[in-house]
Amino acid sequence: QVQLVESGGGLVQAGGSLRLSCVASGSISSINAMGWYRQAPGKQRELVATIKTSGGSTKYVDSVKGRFTISRDNAKSTVYLQMNSLKPEDTAVYYCNAQSIVVLFTTRQYDYWGQGTQVTVSS
Repeated sequence: QVQLVESGGGLVQAGGSLRLSCVASGSISSINAMGWYRQAPGKQRELVATIKTSGGSTKYVDSVKGRFTISRDNAKSTVYLQMNSLKPEDTAVYYCNAQSIVVLFTTRQYDYWGQGTQVTVSS
């Protein structure tokens, strides 16, 4: 079991910045990767950024490349999303995600989600 708690959301003006934090607890040793998703009203949830626990490779959705940076602190089981040059289109609920791999008789993948944190960017 993994529990995730996000923080850092809020209301900012276009061009501003926010840093989201996600702290994982529980069976954190099983976490293979962590990331951020977002869902705007009436829109499909989309992947924003991911980072692997080992190696630190990252991926970003094209719309945030150059503006957002995902980082990690494995010792603290924490992932951050630095959001710069925010646009109104970035307005959404941002969810932290943790992917866990458990190998027993077979390989099982689990996805854990935080409660979400609202990011609102005004024009």
